[in-house]
Amino acid sequence: MTIRVLIVDDSPTMRAILMSRFCDEPDISVIGTASNAQEARELIKRFDPDVVTLDIEMPGMNGLDFLEKIMTLRPTPVIIVSGHTQEGNEMTARALALGAVDCYSKYDRSGKINMYDNGRLAELIRQAAQVKFNNHWTTTPNLVEQSRRKINADTQLIAIGSSTGGVEALQILLKEFPADCPPTVIVQHVNPRFAPAIAKTLDLVSPATVQLATADLPLRSGNVYLAPGGDQHLMVGGAGAPYAKLRKGDPVSGHIPSVDVLFRSVADVVGSHAVGILLTGMGADGAEGLLTMSKAGAHTIAQDESTSTVFGMPRAAISLGAAQVVAPINRIARHALTKAA
Repeated sequence: MTIRVLIVDDSPTMRAILMSRFCDEPDISVIGTASNAQEARELIKRFDPDVVTLDIEMPGMNGLDFLEKIMTLRPTPVIIVSGHTQEGNEMTARALALGAVDCYSKYDRSGKINMYDNGRLAELIRQAAQVKFNNHWTTTPNLVEQSRRKINADTQLIAIGSSTGGVEALQILLKEFPADCPPTVIVQHVNPRFAPAIAKTLDLVSPATVQLATADLPLRSGNVYLAPGGDQHLMVGGAGAPYAKLRKGDPVSGHIPSVDVLFRSVADVVGSHAVGILLTGMGADGAEGLLTMSKAGAHTIAQDESTSTVFGMPRAAISLGAAQVVAPINRIARHALTKAA
């Protein structure tokens, strides 16, 4: 099946560069290009593309406002194409929270236009084409206050893994975490360039404090620690007083950082006093690790298919028997904080 792509970017040069990415890809076809939101809206109505690449730094209606309209009126897999500035990073993080599937940087690490990417964008297009959007969910009223009264005193740490669609899911989940939640560690598959902005975005919606994990940082109640990405795995060390460990290593389950690596370390260090949560994502990273946590006596939860952007990772965990609870995203906080079956 040919994947039909619409490119939205105000720069003619960038539109040409993006089109060149797909010249030798037999399964990808560019069905149109647009320089602004108005042109893009008409082309989306006319051609109903499988995937949209969207520049968020455009004149007129910016990409964030247009993305919100797309996701509200005509949900379509969107890959954000962003600059490398700090402002661009923060906008991209917000875009991921609005439901964008992934992000792609216009520039390489030297700040030059990324002319050759070894098929990276084409692979993102293929992954995005597999996304199927379901009806969005609503949060449960007063759930934070209920959870605050019922946090299970036996829970010493919560570990979360997520990938495609995860920033949006994490935003909903962490909004329901109280300010005195157990120490929480997260591996979200994302370009490390955007990790600081994603932590900031999540911190704005959560009563708990969300920050990037750093080496040997003590893990304290009321704090949520996001893996910084790059070439380091996030793990938990210190049985008596848990702390964050960042260690270089090879990809595990295809990823650095890997959810499997995090979950296995939590099983070793915290055991039955932990809660493991596996959210939306492509592939199977985290499934084996969640099974390890379950066997160590931890309480394990997987997001259900109806609220997952991509059901790959949760499905893999469920098929292994790793998830003791399968729940929609708006109910996971209750299950995690109360260990309710």
